[in-house]
Amino acid sequence: MATDAYKALVGEAFSKEVHFDTPGITEFAALCGDTNPLHHDAAYAAASRFGGIIASGPQVTSLMMAMIAAFFASRGPGVGLGFNFRLRSAVRADEVVTMRWRVTGVSAKRSLGGHVISLEGEAVRPGGTVAVTATGEVLGMDTP
Repeated sequence: MATDAYKALVGEAFSKEVHFDTPGITEFAALCGDTNPLHHDAAYAAASRFGGIIASGPQVTSLMMAMIAAFFASRGPGVGLGFNFRLRSAVRADEVVTMRWRVTGVSAKRSLGGHVISLEGEAVRPGGTVAVTATGEVLGMDTP
C-alpha cells in the first residue's frame, strides 16, 4: 500500500457485534488456562457481584485485536505492534457487545518498511456501558 492510501485511512471506523454465551465463555477460558470460577462455575458466579458468568478479559481483548487483523488483511501485509486495554466493566453471559475501532493516525516508519497506524477502540455493552477501552498500533508494510 502506498503512503497516500495509508493516510486515507485516518478517520475510518469499523465495528461488529459479538454475542457472548456461557458455553463460549467457558470454552475460551479453559483453552487459555483461565481457571477463575467466574468463567466456569455458574453457582459461584451467580453468588458474586456479577450475578452470573462473565467473559474473561483475554476473550474480549483478543476478539478486539482479531478485528484489526481482519480489517487490515485485505489491505496488504501487516502486523500488530502493541495494544493497551483498560477493562472497565464485566461482559456478562448472553450479552451482545458492540466492538469498534477508529484509525486515529498514520506515520511513515522507514526503519520498519511501512507505516505505523494508530487506532482507538472500545467494547460497549447493551445500554451503552463501556466494557473496554483500547489503543493500538499496527504496522502496515509497504508493498513494492
